Amino acid sequence: MTLRSSQKRRGEISLHEPIGTDNEGNEITLIDVLGTDGSEVHGEVERRVSLESIRTLVRSCLHGREKTVIEMRYGLLDGQTHAQQEVAQKLGISRSYVSRIEKKAMQALQKAFESGSPGERADASAN
Repeated sequence: MTLRSSQKRRGEISLHEPIGTDNEGNEITLIDVLGTDGSEVHGEVERRVSLESIRTLVRSCLHGREKTVIEMRYGLLDGQTHAQQEVAQKLGISRSYVSRIEKKAMQALQKAFESGSPGERADASAN
């Protein structure tokens, strides 16, 4: 069992694992070489994992316009957020309709998140 467990983790590297020593004999870790504060690195990793979780939830819960509106409004595709007016122009609908779609989609995402079932929707209809 221990052998199997160690084989699974063979490719993993800790940011705090020593990778050598400096001229004075002090240990150097990977986090030191990255040149940023360790908390920033951890924060960025957490942000990216959270973003991917959100993308997965959006893909599994939303369809059609709801999905498009949320992806554009919150920059889930290219990191660029768009105003409701921009989304409305791209989709050929009114800004107020974008607002209603966004509200409905956020409610569906909240319900799916709270229930722990990413495939569930607040209602069965898709836009």
